[in-house]
Order: sequence, then C-alpha cells, then structure tokens
Amino acid sequence: MIFGYVRVSTSAQSAESQKSLIARYLVEHRWTLDEWIEVEMSSRRTAGQRRLPELLAKVAAGDTVIVSELSRLGRSLREVLGLIEELIHHKRCRLILVKQGLDLDPQNHRDMTHKILLTIFAMLAELERDFVSERTKEGLRSRREQGIVLGKPKGVVQRSMYDADRERILHLHALGVPLATIVDVHLKYGKYLSLKNYLTKLQRPPARNAPV
Repeated sequence: MIFGYVRVSTSAQSAESQKSLIARYLVEHRWTLDEWIEVEMSSRRTAGQRRLPELLAKVAAGDTVIVSELSRLGRSLREVLGLIEELIHHKRCRLILVKQGLDLDPQNHRDMTHKILLTIFAMLAELERDFVSERTKEGLRSRREQGIVLGKPKGVVQRSMYDADRERILHLHALGVPLATIVDVHLKYGKYLSLKNYLTKLQRPPARNAPV
C-alpha cells in the first residue's frame, strides 16, 4: 500500500501544499495513493493524539510512505530520527521524501548511496539517544553537586489514602481486628493487600544514619 503522510500544526497551517507536492510525485511515477494520513502536531498533544501510532499500526513490510519533506516527520530531531528508524528498520517500509529527493527503501541492497543514507540516519538516531542520556546524567550530577538529595529518603512513608484514618486503623489493628474487616466494615474503602502494605511500612523502623 502507498500512504501519503501529511503533518499540520494547530496554527491553521494548510495541508494542501504538502498534498500537492505528494500528488505531483504520484503523477510523475504513475502511482495510485491508497490512503492519506493527516497528523496534527501540537506541543499539548501526545503521540497517540497525533495519530502516529495509527500510521505505524497500518503500515507493513513493503508498504510505501510518501512525505513532502523531512521536517514534516516531527517537531524535533529526536522525533524525526525516531520515526525514520521505526518505519525503515523495524517496519521495513519504503520512505520517500519528495523535497529532498530521497527514496529510502530497506529492500534495496544494491544502491550504495542508499546504504550510506540508512547508515547515517541510524548513526544520528544513536547519537541523539547518547546526547539525551548525557544531558540527563549531567543534570543529575549538577543537582548532587548543589546538595540536592535525589529520590525518596529511606524510611519515609509516602502519602497514602489511609493517612486520614491512620490512628483508627492502628487502633483496630492493635485490637486484633482482621484487615479484611477493617477494609470492608470500618473503612469501606481500600483493599486488603494495600492496607497490609501500608501497615508494614508504618511498622518498619526508620533508617539509621551510618556511623562516621
């Protein structure tokens, strides 16, 4: 199948120019389009809301996805490279970028230029992942140097839905009332297992500081 992939923003950007470019390509190559997939891009929308999973779910090995230009594949280098990697290397689809004149076909093993382009895209995707990882590590390192404690301190009980009835729960538990009865009869909310875990954390002794 042949899909036309169109990306528009929420700022009233028209998809017609992209469709026109793709349509001319189809006419020149005497191809027939099977389906348009229009993706609305917005910083407030998740990938699911932008219909990206719909595209990836529809395409299969041997299908062709035609895009007007490279920048239409995403809002960032990471997103663009991620989609290219998913379409070509995982889905084994042919990806055509009209404006750049690129025809990336994973089934084409003879064209050396094609092989080089696929290798470059794969390297860029890996490089972008490394950059993200390094930025994350640098951010954590900087916070540690500033004396900011990362993560939840040991021995700290996180807020729970049982906190409001804490004293009542402890009193009933001390009287030997079964946890299931506390949940079903006295509290009328919660679950046996979650209440059991809550009491276990409350009864756990606080962590001691290691000797200097």
